[in-house]
This record gives sequence, C-alpha cells and structure tokens, in this order.
Amino acid sequence: MKIKSMTGFGKAECADEKRKIIVEIKTLNSKGADVIIKLPNVFKDKEVDLRNQLIEALQRGKIELYVSIEELEENIPSQFDEAAIVYYYEQLKDIAGRNHITLPETVIETILRLPDVQKPKQDVPDEKNFDLLSRCMAEALEKANHFRMQEGGALAKDIGRRLQLIESYIAELEKYESQRMEFIKARLRQNLMEYVGENTVDQNRFEQELIYYLEKIDINEEKVRLYNHCRFFLATMNEEGGVGKKLGFVAQEMGREINTIGSKANHVEMQQLVVMMKDELEKIKEQISNVL
Repeated sequence: MKIKSMTGFGKAECADEKRKIIVEIKTLNSKGADVIIKLPNVFKDKEVDLRNQLIEALQRGKIELYVSIEELEENIPSQFDEAAIVYYYEQLKDIAGRNHITLPETVIETILRLPDVQKPKQDVPDEKNFDLLSRCMAEALEKANHFRMQEGGALAKDIGRRLQLIESYIAELEKYESQRMEFIKARLRQNLMEYVGENTVDQNRFEQELIYYLEKIDINEEKVRLYNHCRFFLATMNEEGGVGKKLGFVAQEMGREINTIGSKANHVEMQQLVVMMKDELEKIKEQISNVL
C-alpha cells in the first residue's frame, strides 16, 4: 500500500568548521497545512522559503520546524561591551573616591572579568550558512517522509484487515436472507388473516402487494454497492499522492449502505452483523483521519 500517515518525524545535523545546524521536523494530522516555524535570527529572512518548502514536501498536516545553531566553542567570536565597561569603571571610581581608596592599575583587568562585559559577536548571515541549512533541511524532510511511509504501511495493514472483516460480514448476510423473507411472508399473511379474514382476501392482490413489499426491503443492491466500495477503497490506497480525503468520501458512502441495510434488515442476526460492520467502519474512519 502507498498511503502515507500525517504523523512523522525527521532530524538532521550538519556541521562545518564553524558551527553545527540542527533541524527537527514534526508532523501530526490536520485538515490543512498548519505550519509552525522557530528559527534563529540569522535565518529569519528565509522563513517564507522554508514554509513553502515544507508545504511542497509534506503537503498537509500540522507541521513544526525547529532550527538551532551550535557554535563550535573554539570558534566563537566575542566582543567587549564598551558601555558595560564604562559603567563598571564609573561605579568603582565613585565608590573609591567617597571612601578615599586608590584604584589599582589592574582595575580594567578586573572589570573585564565581570558579567556581561564580553559577549558573543552577532553572527552575520552568509551563503555558507544557508547552504548548510538547505542540506540539513533536505535530510530532515527525507527522514520525515520515510517515517510517514512506515506509519502509512501500518495504517494500510490495519485498514485492509478491517475491510476484509466487513466483506466477510456481507457474505454472512446471505445465510439469513431466505429465512428472513419466509419469516416476513408468514408474518404478513398471519396478520392479514387475523385482522381481515381469509375469505375476504384477494389472493392475487395480496401476492402483488407482497412482491412489491419484498422488493422494497431487498438488500442485494446495497450489499453489491458496499462490496464495491470496499474494493474501491483498497484500490484508492494504492494510488499515488495524498488520498486521505478521497478515502474519507468512500467511507461515507460505505456508511450509507450499511445504514440502509440495517434499516431494511428487520432480522436479529442481520442487525448484529450490521452493528459489527459499523464498528469496523468507525475504526477505519479513525485511521484515515491520519492519512495524508
């Protein structure tokens, strides 16, 4: 089966001599494309491009993208915060003056060890960063799609088993068809004799009305359509691309046929089979809500 799940995860790490970029992609089921992106400031101007790339590759679902950068420690550039140094120096000079203390010559060295005096230099966007991010994105997307394929295979296996159960229940309905018809005929005849009387009944008219009534409660057409829907469902799961919405429409049609069979059956064992078909169909609907 070729269906994909909307549940997926992909993580990739790519590094050069200066930094390591980490990309994580998480996807869950959703009716449309709901994209959440969290990026370092250095990549903010690439957000629209990344959003379009995610939608093109993943199509649908709640999609979360997290990108982070880890600077390699020996390569982290830093710079002095001049305002912080001046602030600390003025504070120390004021305290020393009021207390008649002479500041040592090493006061600047001491200040340079205080918090917030040195800070990492702001990274500047460059093409190497973007190339690294692009390579990392491609790898994470490939892993996320592979995850979706694996999950889709598990969904297809479970759905296929439930479709087989529904088809087996359709076949079981046959066992009760003749019994149901004979029971309905006998009951109608008995009620007619009881309330009208045998001598006043036009037998020809009764037979005509009986045939008309039995045709209205016949379920052969519904069984054939339901079986064909099951076959079409399986065929659709083998189609390329996102088929989740299409499978949802087919499941709705299956539900209509099952409900019609239930309303016409008027037979205990057949009603039980209808309930079991409904149960399997609901489980199928739950599964296809996560199909791409």
